[in-house]
Parts: sequence; structure tokens; C-alpha cells
Amino acid sequence: MDLENQNRVKTLTEKHGAENILILLGGAEAESAGLAAETVTNGDPTFAGPLAGVQLGLKVYHVVEPEFKEAVNEEVYDEQIGMMEMVLDVDEIINEMSSIREQYGKY
Repeated sequence: MDLENQNRVKTLTEKHGAENILILLGGAEAESAGLAAETVTNGDPTFAGPLAGVQLGLKVYHVVEPEFKEAVNEEVYDEQIGMMEMVLDVDEIINEMSSIREQYGKY
């Protein structure tokens, strides 16, 4: 997650409260999505950005996870994300995101 987005997340969390923020990711690989998820939950693991050492514990999901898929209109989901599901390793992404939430999530 780049420094600008880290700053946006930090600013919005300070303004609205961590319990009111949900991060939705769409990275194509489990590892990159997991890194972004870890950044908004446990802090920037590279210790380079505004979230270095900042444990926000935010709710974070990937667009291919069942929790998100069930929450949106099926037609819109299929139109916008359906094709992506066919080429991604959805199970790997779900496992990575679940692991990050279990380890670092607070909300």
C-alpha cells in the first residue's frame, strides 16, 4: 500500500473512528492483498509509511470473499468482478485475508 493511501486511511480513521472504517481490497494476488491487509490492521510491515507501528485493527476484506459477494447485488458483482474470479486463486486470497483478520483484526 503506497504512502498516500496509508495517509488517507490514517486520516479517515482518526476522523471517523476505526470501528466505522472498512477497507475493501481488490489485489490480484493473495500476497499483495495480505500485505495491504496487514498494513491497515497491524501497521506497515516495511516501517516506511504513515502506518508504521500504527495498529489500527481495521475491518478488511477482499472483493472475492463471500462476505462481500453476499452483500452486493449479484448482477453488479458478476458484471464488475465475475471475470476476475475466474483467473484469481480465490481460495488462496480468502485464506490470506482470513489469517490477517484473525491475527490482527480488532473490529
